[in-house]
Amino acid sequence: MGEHPSPGPAVAACAEAERIEELEPEAEERLPAAPEDHWKVLFDKFDPGNTGYISSGKFQSLLESHSSKLDPHKREVLLALADSHADGQICYQDFVNLMSNKRSNSFRQAILQGNRRLSSKALLEEKGLSLSQRLIRHVAYETLPREIDRKWYYDSYTCCPPPWFMITITLLEVAFFLYNGVSLDQFVLQVTHPHYLKNSLVYHPQLRAQAWRYLTYIFMHAGIEHLGLNVVLQLLVGVPLEMVHGATRIGLVYVTGVVAGSLAVSVADMTAPVVGSSGGVYALISAHLANIVMNWSGMKCQFKLLRMAVALICMSMEFGRAVWLRCHPSAYPPCPHPSFVAHLGGVAVGITLGVVVLRNYEQRLQDQTLWWIFVAMYTIFVLFAVFWNIFAYTLLDLKLPPPP
Repeated sequence: MGEHPSPGPAVAACAEAERIEELEPEAEERLPAAPEDHWKVLFDKFDPGNTGYISSGKFQSLLESHSSKLDPHKREVLLALADSHADGQICYQDFVNLMSNKRSNSFRQAILQGNRRLSSKALLEEKGLSLSQRLIRHVAYETLPREIDRKWYYDSYTCCPPPWFMITITLLEVAFFLYNGVSLDQFVLQVTHPHYLKNSLVYHPQLRAQAWRYLTYIFMHAGIEHLGLNVVLQLLVGVPLEMVHGATRIGLVYVTGVVAGSLAVSVADMTAPVVGSSGGVYALISAHLANIVMNWSGMKCQFKLLRMAVALICMSMEFGRAVWLRCHPSAYPPCPHPSFVAHLGGVAVGITLGVVVLRNYEQRLQDQTLWWIFVAMYTIFVLFAVFWNIFAYTLLDLKLPPPP
C-alpha cells in the first residue's frame, strides 16, 4: 500500500481505524478532500444508526490500539475526554474537535470535569529532552497554570511562526532611539533636549488631532535608562507569552495598552506629552502577574514569589522614574515633561482584557462573556476619550503649551 508523506497523528489513527474495523474492503480508498467530510464519513461508520453519537468505549479502544500513532500527551488528553462522558457517548462535534485538534470550550470542560486524572508523570519530570524541548517546556511552565495545557502546548508548538511581534517592536524601538541619539547627540535623558518634542512621533496635546501620535509615541523614549528597562521587561515577559498565545493575541493586548495609555494621558494629564512603550509593556506584565496570582497553586514556575517581587520592584522603579521626570522642571517650558499616566492605562488593560486572553489558552475569546464585557468597557472608554479630546479642551478653556 502506498504511504502518504508525514501524516498527522490523528489522520494516521483514523486511517488505521478503518482497517481495524474492516468497514471498507479497499484500504487505499481516497479520503474526501474536505476535512469535515472526512470526519463525517468516519463518524458515520462508527454510527451506522445515524444517532449523532458514538460509543466512548469504542473511541477509547481506538486510541489505545494506535497509541504509537499519537503524541503521548495528546493521547492522555483524548483518553481523559473519553472517560469524562458519564453517558458513555461522544457527539459528532466533540469527535471533530478531537480528531482535528480543536480545543473547544466543551472539550476543556469535559476534561476538567472528568472522573479520570492524568496518570503519567508530569512534563517537568521527563528526561532526555533536547535543548529546544527544554526551552519549550520551560516556557510552558512559565505561562500556563494547568498540566494538561502544558502538555498540549509542548506537543503542539512548532516555532512556526516564531515570536516575531515582540522582537520586531523591540528592534524598531532600539533603532529609533539610536537614530534620535545620534540626531540629538544625547543618549541619557534625551527628553531634556530642547528639540526632543519636535519629533513627529511624540504625542503632544496641541497636536492631538494627528491620530498616529496616539500609537507612534512608543518609539520615542526618555533616555537609555527608560528604553533599557522597557526592552528587558517586554522581551522577558512578552516573548514567552507570544510563544504560547500567538502574535495576534499578545499584539492585541500590547497595542490596546499603548492606545489606552495615550488616551488616559489626554484625559487625566491634559497638558503633558507622552513617550515610551510603557503602556504596552505594563499591559503585558500586569496581565501575566494577575494570571499568576489567580492561578497561584497551578503555576509551577520556579521562585515565583521572588520573581514576582523583582518584577514589581522593576515596575515600581520605572514608574517612580516617570513620576519624578514629570514633576522635574521642564527643559522646554511651558510644556511639562512627559506624563506617567500611560503606565496606569496599560495596567488597566492588562488586568481586564489581558487576563481574559491569558486565562483562555487556545479557546475562542468570542465565547467568553468576560471578554465581551471588557471589550465593551474598553470601547466606551475610547469613545469617551475621543469626545473628550474634541470638546473638553475648549469647554474647560484650558491653556495648552504651544506646539513644538
